[in-house]
This record gives sequence, structure tokens and C-alpha cells, in this order.
Amino acid sequence: MSWLTLAEAMGIIQFAIANSELSGPVNAVAPNPVQNSEFTSVLAKAMHRPALFPAPAFALRLALGEMADALLLSSQRVLPSRLEQSG
Repeated sequence: MSWLTLAEAMGIIQFAIANSELSGPVNAVAPNPVQNSEFTSVLAKAMHRPALFPAPAFALRLALGEMADALLLSSQRVLPSRLEQSG
């Protein structure tokens, strides 16, 4: 998971507009993405709730059908490499 604050997203957009050397698509993502398991354990700790085990994929597919794969089970590791290269 790669979260940004609204202020960070706006800063990226302003930087992309102001920087004439930067063209084409730019990934507006955090530079240090977190795996879902780490995010879940930190969230559970912050909410004072247990995170005992991950939801089984077959149960999610049974409940949500094809949407389970699109929404919950697939992932991509996206990095802001063009932003990092341009400073």
C-alpha cells in the first residue's frame, strides 16, 4: 500500500507542472510502499484490536466473486521513480 496525504499529492502535482523537464505519466505514490500484512498489524495495534490471521482468499472469492481479485487480492508495487530521479 502506498498512501499519500492530500498535501503530498498537491505538492507532486505542483512539482510536475513547474518542472518542464518532467513529462508524461508520473506515479503519485509514497516512496516506501508497505505490504498489506504490515499495514494490517499496525492498523490493528493503533485501533487496539487483534489481527489474528489473514482472510482466506477462497472465502473472499466466495463472498465477493470476481470483485475479490480486483479489489482485495491483487497488488502492484508502484514506485515514484521518475519523481525520485528528478529530485
